[in-house]
Amino acid sequence: MSALPPTQFPVRVLGGPTALFDYGGLRFLTDPTFDAPGDYGRPDGRFLTKTAPSSGTRAELGPVDVVLLSHDEHPDNLDTSGRALLADVPLTLTTPGGARRLAGQAKGLADWESVELNRPDGGTITVTGVPAVHGPGPRAQVEPITGQVVGFVLTGEGLPTVYVSGDNASLDAVKEIAERFAPVDTALLFAGAPRFAALFDNQLIVLDSAQAAEAAQLLGARRVVPVHYDSWAHFTEGHDDLAAAFAAAGLGDRLDWGRGD
Repeated sequence: MSALPPTQFPVRVLGGPTALFDYGGLRFLTDPTFDAPGDYGRPDGRFLTKTAPSSGTRAELGPVDVVLLSHDEHPDNLDTSGRALLADVPLTLTTPGGARRLAGQAKGLADWESVELNRPDGGTITVTGVPAVHGPGPRAQVEPITGQVVGFVLTGEGLPTVYVSGDNASLDAVKEIAERFAPVDTALLFAGAPRFAALFDNQLIVLDSAQAAEAAQLLGARRVVPVHYDSWAHFTEGHDDLAAAFAAAGLGDRLDWGRGD
């Protein structure tokens, strides 16, 4: 695989699952979370604890054209501030169920369903919904517990191929995506090895660091931007674990920590 081209677009990681990037003349934001640190309740009575603030504020972002929302049901992927932001964004792409709940400008994408977005200077961007499983085992067993999740692949004439994984724990899903889209130029991989003792017997509900490195290999990813590995107490692996796992896999030079430069 070739080294990262100097023309590759910058990605700014803002903390948790939230990243901002310009692609094909449009500005994309993933899973918006801007609330302050603290405990955030879930419908099932459990709490998620945010441990650090976002590295940027909503006001600093400027206009956002498209939100890529992997799912709307968990506060570590869409919080109160993020929900308010959606009202100002022309298009939110998410799960079919999430689109029904959010209404407004939200559009659901089923697996392998695509939408064409017009680029400001002509041409289009294709955004394809791709499989994601938010826990261990078959999707049919996982979704009733953790909900429906979607990942995204972005393509366009003369543009790099971009994969945004969403909260996915399935390398089998990554293999399916790789069969259709590899090699991928940039992969935004949700990691962090989140676990809950009372959920799936403490098994992973999103990739751990070693699995993220394996996913990068499967995708033939020329660049990996890790997200979803900091700012929340239920993430059990962080920056150093990711760096070590990618170094062990011989992929350390593929990591981009998303400082936006």
